[in-house]
Amino acid sequence: MAKREFNAERFFQALGDNTRLRLLNLMGEREICVCYLVEILGQSQPKISRHLAYLRRAGIVAARREGKWMHYRIAMPPDVGAAQVLRQTLAWMSEDRKMQADRARLSKACCSPKKFAALEGAPVPMPFDPACACEGRP
Repeated sequence: MAKREFNAERFFQALGDNTRLRLLNLMGEREICVCYLVEILGQSQPKISRHLAYLRRAGIVAARREGKWMHYRIAMPPDVGAAQVLRQTLAWMSEDRKMQADRARLSKACCSPKKFAALEGAPVPMPFDPACACEGRP
């Protein structure tokens, strides 16, 4: 299967939405189940899935299914300049108070998922090694 050509317009449009930025912020260097993203952002599963699909089409995230669970992680774009922009955007978001609050809610949910009914039985987000080229578990 041929690789799709990098689309700069789609890449920047993907970064131009606050919900998608919040999703990327929560993913960081981990692989995360969509159920955690829904819970932390307090938005519907279909809305979160639409945003994740947009990020996938832009080549910014990759997905993996494990049983009934969908896991997402950041995938660096093949374009060197775009990868640099994405790294800088993630670094900038790590200093933003609202983004820090989202990550704090995620940490709380990971530490005590039983307090969140929607997370019952959900796999806890796992660190992802971007150097690993495999599509399986990090």
